[in-house]
Amino acid sequence: MFGKPAEETKDKSAEGTQISGEETVETTPATEPEEPLTELEEAKKEALENYDRYLRISAEFDNYKKRVQKDRTDLLNYGNERLIKELLPIIDSMERALSHLSNAEDIDAFVEGLKLIYEQLLVSLKKHGVESIAAIGQEFDPNFHEAMMKVESDEIADNKIVEEFEKGYLLNGRLLRPSKVSIAQHVKKGKKKK
Repeated sequence: MFGKPAEETKDKSAEGTQISGEETVETTPATEPEEPLTELEEAKKEALENYDRYLRISAEFDNYKKRVQKDRTDLLNYGNERLIKELLPIIDSMERALSHLSNAEDIDAFVEGLKLIYEQLLVSLKKHGVESIAAIGQEFDPNFHEAMMKVESDEIADNKIVEEFEKGYLLNGRLLRPSKVSIAQHVKKGKKKK
């Protein structure tokens, strides 16, 4: 009433523009303000999914650490169980042999029984990767032999093993205990020290 006549003002809100006289005013569509909110909501959703994934992986890792610790403890406590089970029959055989010792009239039969027990023990150890180190007549090797003394000899070459005091053993190729040996020191005939 006071300003411009009603005919000059047309409302075209459906198209997004409003015409007042000769002026054109652009309005933003209703969808544009929602797009940043949608992106924000998607980012929040992705962040929640990542956090949930992180929590699951963290829980799985904690369970894994506990399982590994339990396995390690079990291995330390019960790792030798198979070997011990195989040694028990040998102990039983030794006990039987010792119980017959007082009644044994034939010492040769007793000695034969001990040899069988010894062989049984070696077979059990071999099943678990234990093997003896060859020594007598071999070249001295400081990786597998420990020299206890030198023996002068005019018949045996230098550094050959003459005697074995204590047998050495390997476990799956790794040294458990070196052989304690005496080695030859070659001297020419007639030059032996007295």
